[in-house]
Amino acid sequence: MAKSASEERIRENHTHPAIRGSWWARWPEWSTYLAVAWSVLYGLAGLYWAMGGEGYPFEKTIEDRSSVSILEPSRAEVVAPLIALFCAAGVVAGVLMLRNRAIGRSRKAVLAVGWVTACVLAFLIPDYSLLGLLAFSPVLVVFLFTGVPGQQDLGDIVYWHRGNLIIVFIGGLLWAAATIAYQRRSSNQCEHCGRGAKAAGAWTEPAAALRWGRWAVWVSVLSTLPYDITRLAWYFGWPLGIPDDFLKDMEETPGMMEMGLALAIVSTLGSLLSHGLVSRWGEVWPRWVWFKKGRRIHPATAIVPASIVAVVLIPGGLMNIRAVEADEWGAAGPGIFWVLWGAALGAATFSYYLRRRTQCKYCHQG
Repeated sequence: MAKSASEERIRENHTHPAIRGSWWARWPEWSTYLAVAWSVLYGLAGLYWAMGGEGYPFEKTIEDRSSVSILEPSRAEVVAPLIALFCAAGVVAGVLMLRNRAIGRSRKAVLAVGWVTACVLAFLIPDYSLLGLLAFSPVLVVFLFTGVPGQQDLGDIVYWHRGNLIIVFIGGLLWAAATIAYQRRSSNQCEHCGRGAKAAGAWTEPAAALRWGRWAVWVSVLSTLPYDITRLAWYFGWPLGIPDDFLKDMEETPGMMEMGLALAIVSTLGSLLSHGLVSRWGEVWPRWVWFKKGRRIHPATAIVPASIVAVVLIPGGLMNIRAVEADEWGAAGPGIFWVLWGAALGAATFSYYLRRRTQCKYCHQG
């Protein structure tokens, strides 16, 4: 009876108008609708490309406008129909998620389609473009007002082949959110916090989460070192992992070495900041942030940026696995560790979430 009462309370609180919250808090509701809408629109685009329509985003193009996606270059008449079928399967799964009637093997099949769709769109198809745009986002904001130096414009930075990968990545995030919501809903768990009638495992307790969260932080920090070391070596004239002529070409390209150094510094600073996920200064503003020192840090202040970085690192790392070459291992080889970096940072962020979460206002558990 206790279990049934708990499940009934969760169901009632999901639909009670007094606690529905802001639009963002209602992500379990709208994420599935948006995921289905995304699949419908991208599936129709796939049909359009399959019938000879212009704008197929994975076709071979000039080097300056190409991406390193696993689908590029490919022929529209071969891949576009597969895109349409892939999206159609997502639409069927999404409708079943909204109806919430699948049980047993049907539920497992729906979950499998949801997670495969999310992983393919978020991790497998994109390349390092998202990571690059994230790293240079402050500069891009400035360029919106000042223009791009030289004879380029923003269209030379965010072009269709790259913009399409952003659209694909967003689809992956929508499908991940929709699948999480359905998985919880179909298991009689709270869609918002994941708590259910059954007690959670001991590994989710704050003390346990802190222990494995520390390990995750150290793994993420060590995963940044190969990239940082090679880029610092190049800046100081040591061709670590690359031929001498490769280094010479970079040295003769204006701004190239400085860009590599800047990325290494950003990577190092990011690894230092990740310690905040398991440290006191990640929960209360430290003294060196004088205008907020002593105040409690809202969990989202750390969780949102750390989650974004963790997610965009993984497709960049998978891309480097395809791009590495034996005689130039220093160029793409260190980037392979971004997969481990992203996974470890994601685990550390989840540990932080488990330690900082409070009572859920929807299911009143915790």
